[in-house]
Amino acid sequence: MYVVIMGCGRVGAALAAGLDRLGHEVAVIDRNRQAFRRLSPDFRGKQVVGEGYHREVLVEAGVEGAQAFAAVSSGDNSNIISARVARETFGVDRVVARIYDAKRAAVYERLGIPTVATVPWSTDRFLRMLLPDGVASAWREPTGTVAILALPVHEEWVGHPIRDLEAATGSRVAFIVRFGTGILPGPDTAVQAEDTIYVAAVSGTVSDVTAAAGAPPQEG
Repeated sequence: MYVVIMGCGRVGAALAAGLDRLGHEVAVIDRNRQAFRRLSPDFRGKQVVGEGYHREVLVEAGVEGAQAFAAVSSGDNSNIISARVARETFGVDRVVARIYDAKRAAVYERLGIPTVATVPWSTDRFLRMLLPDGVASAWREPTGTVAILALPVHEEWVGHPIRDLEAATGSRVAFIVRFGTGILPGPDTAVQAEDTIYVAAVSGTVSDVTAAAGAPPQEG
């Protein structure tokens, strides 16, 4: 496929190198010609100097024939403007923008521009490495609002239906791994010993969800 990348910083250069290595056609845009020095001498793609949200620069980069566009410069505004131009003006199907401000990322997601919110994503990666298994999230959607985590539960939850666990924790059970196989439970599915239960929860409530699941169920 043909991919246009806006921004030749560390991320842009690494992304361009990976795509080039996999045999894809790549064009990289950056306003600073010196930024292209981050690319390998063996890089086979196109290098375009200019602002990635200017129509003529995008045309020079071949956006009219591109199947994907990635905006990964250091500026949120530049990234989202160029991503919207690629999507709305040139009709590129696959568009993604790197955004540092998580609140902005949520807005742009609603506008139909997939984003990678750098700070929440990085924070989550650190949490997964620092905290015990099952406490940190296994996945977080791009705005960082909803997390999926493997939830350790008190042994007395065995035999109780999933709906009771959801009500006690304020989370939603996404799936269960049981005897090595993933299953999609219904509200009446009973918790079994050795189940690994993955739940979806609002990020700010993860500690409360974990604490509730770690306590025995309240009767009644």
